[in-house]
Amino acid sequence: MTDLHGNSIVIDALQCSAFDRDLLLAAQKGGVTAISAASVLWENFRGGMDYVAGWNRLIDENADIAMKVRTVADIHAAKAEGKVGMIMGWQNTSPVEDRLDYFRIFKDCGVGIMQLTYNTQNFFGAGYLEERDSGLTGFGREAVDEMGRSGILIDLSHVGVQTSLDTISASDKPVAITHCLPRALRDVPRNKPDEVFQACAEKGGVIGTSLFAPGLPAGNEANVGSVIDALEYTLDLVGEDHVAIGTDFSHNRPRPGPWLLWANKDKGTGRTLTEFGSAKISKPEGIRTNEEFPNLTAEMQSRGWSDERIVKILGGNWLRLLGDVWG
Repeated sequence: MTDLHGNSIVIDALQCSAFDRDLLLAAQKGGVTAISAASVLWENFRGGMDYVAGWNRLIDENADIAMKVRTVADIHAAKAEGKVGMIMGWQNTSPVEDRLDYFRIFKDCGVGIMQLTYNTQNFFGAGYLEERDSGLTGFGREAVDEMGRSGILIDLSHVGVQTSLDTISASDKPVAITHCLPRALRDVPRNKPDEVFQACAEKGGVIGTSLFAPGLPAGNEANVGSVIDALEYTLDLVGEDHVAIGTDFSHNRPRPGPWLLWANKDKGTGRTLTEFGSAKISKPEGIRTNEEFPNLTAEMQSRGWSDERIVKILGGNWLRLLGDVWG
């Protein structure tokens, strides 16, 4: 691990892994300061509360190596104490059901990042796989306002193009695209067009470059260099203050397996939306585990990037955005 990596705050803005002590230890070994753990997809209110309770238990059981993150100060504390800070996040707003006042309840429980919708339509807008993306709904505009008041970072990674643009325009605060790749590099629905990245950045938001192989030009043959190529494209598009990392790691989720098969059905029980739950997908060679995070830094350094730029991408940009939204 290089001194630069070891001294930097490193933030992964999205993992949907089934965390246990071994995964936390791997993140600690890889110099990862904080991770947004976002495995809520289709749950209702009760499911969202079960998720919070489960994370409370896991952190209590591993308090020697992990801690809950509610504030930017907590991320700095995790770095100082050599622990892995865990940000509770969601990939859908389904647990708030149709109650705007539930946003504040979950924020008080520690859920700091929520994706507006996951893949398809919900009360607030459309996901990228919805047959017709009609944009942010009227109720969705109220939800965006309430998320802003509650200090919840809005994520648009799986959100449809029109709904994303509407949300960016409607939000008083900057938003995130925590784990996504540019459609210009590979024209697949999961990737986003330049206009969405640019709109996000213009409002002060951050785009997390994903390691999801189906979105990279080399697919399952991708490596660390392929990830940095994608970072470079987004950097050239929006500037170094608006680019970061969101791996989309799904460790301990067998493929095929019940969780991923459920994830790839609309609302968990409807039509199969993609084949990602059963298809062979390999993370890029050299960055397939949390322990390998230093390889990203080493590749950035090998390309002659400044230390200042690397520190921003590793975690500095997420710190700034979380500070803007969380207060």
